[in-house]
Amino acid sequence: MKKIYLALTVIVISTFLFSCKKNGFQVIDQKIDAVTPQIKYFNFGINSPSVNFYASTTKVAGVTSSTGAESTAGVTYGSVYPSTNYSLLTAGTYDFKAQIPSTATADANLSIATLNATLATSKFYSLYTCGFYNTTTKTSDAFILEDKLPAIDTSAAYIRFVNAVPNASSAATFSAKNTTTAVETVLATGVAYKTGSDFVKIPQGIYDLIVRHPSSATTVVTGTLLSTSLIKGRLYTLSVRGDITVTSTTAVNRLNLSFNTNR
Repeated sequence: MKKIYLALTVIVISTFLFSCKKNGFQVIDQKIDAVTPQIKYFNFGINSPSVNFYASTTKVAGVTSSTGAESTAGVTYGSVYPSTNYSLLTAGTYDFKAQIPSTATADANLSIATLNATLATSKFYSLYTCGFYNTTTKTSDAFILEDKLPAIDTSAAYIRFVNAVPNASSAATFSAKNTTTAVETVLATGVAYKTGSDFVKIPQGIYDLIVRHPSSATTVVTGTLLSTSLIKGRLYTLSVRGDITVTSTTAVNRLNLSFNTNR
């Protein structure tokens, strides 16, 4: 048990130290303690350009080049920052912005999505850009979720599901099929656009993670993430994103599943 807690402590401290470097992109002087709010940022606006995320005027998520200058890459469509665990912010109210990098060749420094939100002490959050990027107004939508992380449990894994598909005809149903026993278990139903399920306890194992958008005519599989390892003691999020009308299996804006570790 001591080894597990020590590893988690090292991960959190390392993430904080990296994100607060003066030559990085998050410059927030604060103490690390149990009440500090933590947040993840997802760029899921369909056809969206790469962006950096800002909390009011402070850059909190982005990409720097090897020279220390801001990279044009930013957080690309379908990506998340940080990929594991969370970044830290002082509790308070922020105008969050998804902004095209200053070094981009087109629309540099343009804010394409904004969201006002209050981060409370001791809580965790995920902020998503979403919807279709409008090439005329050059805007996307956005939403934020409170991530209600369960207590550390080394006996099983936990997973929750987020629906970021703007044009599905119904809410999403998520299930997990054990690749050893072939037993499929429904874990969340009625997950509407811009919402997420609670974290669900699941035995450690390898699973096919499946999403369906049921309709009155049929209940077809709309997305599957095959052979995914769920490790006890960890928390995961499976998000579904993209345009449900796209039939191509290679198009960037097709329906897709994103799998991330919360803890």
